Amino acid sequence: MRSFALSLAGAAALSLLTAVAPAQAQDKFTYMTNWYAQAEHGGFYQAVAQGIYKKHGLDVTIRMGGPQVNITQMMAAGQADCIMGSSDIQMMQVREGGVPVVNVAAFFQKDPQVLIAHDDVKKFEDLKGKTLLIGAQANRGYWPWLKARFGLKDEQTRPYTFNIQPFVADPNTAQQGYLTSEPYAIQKAGVKSTVLMFSDHGYPSYAVTVSCMDKTVKERSKQVAAFVKASAEGWKSYLADPAPANALIKKDNPNMTDDQLAYSVAKLKEMGMVTGGDAAKLGIGVMTDARAKASYDFLVNAKLLDPTKVDLAKTYTTEFVKDAKVLP
Repeated sequence: MRSFALSLAGAAALSLLTAVAPAQAQDKFTYMTNWYAQAEHGGFYQAVAQGIYKKHGLDVTIRMGGPQVNITQMMAAGQADCIMGSSDIQMMQVREGGVPVVNVAAFFQKDPQVLIAHDDVKKFEDLKGKTLLIGAQANRGYWPWLKARFGLKDEQTRPYTFNIQPFVADPNTAQQGYLTSEPYAIQKAGVKSTVLMFSDHGYPSYAVTVSCMDKTVKERSKQVAAFVKASAEGWKSYLADPAPANALIKKDNPNMTDDQLAYSVAKLKEMGMVTGGDAAKLGIGVMTDARAKASYDFLVNAKLLDPTKVDLAKTYTTEFVKDAKVLP
């Protein structure tokens, strides 16, 4: 009886120690997005809202980017562990610029970049003779591809000012946009339009990347792996029920509306942005050697990247996504 009583006392003491023991410390990890909080960032916010990062041992802070924020510089200065590249193509060019950045995941299997035309236009070839409103950055990305693919001309272009009014006012124009954003604003303005998506015609780029410094990938590989897997789980959860993340998105970006979020999420699902393509079989966030090579080859052929300065093998790694394998 005495032995049994001592066992009970020992068990009770152990239980008490367990109850008061502090939770295991989470590794701090900062991810910086490329714009104000929006549905296109939903999976990352969902992983925060639902405690998915914590489950994987991370204390994640999501910091917003914006039009005047150089997120690459901030990461290079140690203010973020990894950043959201608009595309894998963009990050390859950053590497040529001297910043040793590597893509470790891509959560959009398609680049959401589009041209939006009035509804008399049905295909890219119909844009010949139209005025095209595009930003200067397009010259380092999709514009050379469009010219080569569809015979469009530099003389057609005018600067895009991130304002839809010139497009609304002139039926002979088309403008750049993001699948989940500008078409919604144009629809709300009561204008019928045609949305032409580059990726449906062979544009190779991924989007919404997780891009990190070489040093981070080497020295914090465990944390990077945890972030990639947890983010993939976050995206799967977000597409099933976006409400938890949307609450955080609106907190970070009070200008974001429920209608815009709903429209964007619907487009992400409809177009298989996150779960389509290779992700359907290999897992959310996946990158493949073939797609990375296609992006690299496009840049080299368009003379937007010097192959003597950038080794394809150093621009990306599938080390983390191949093990995550979070299927849709």
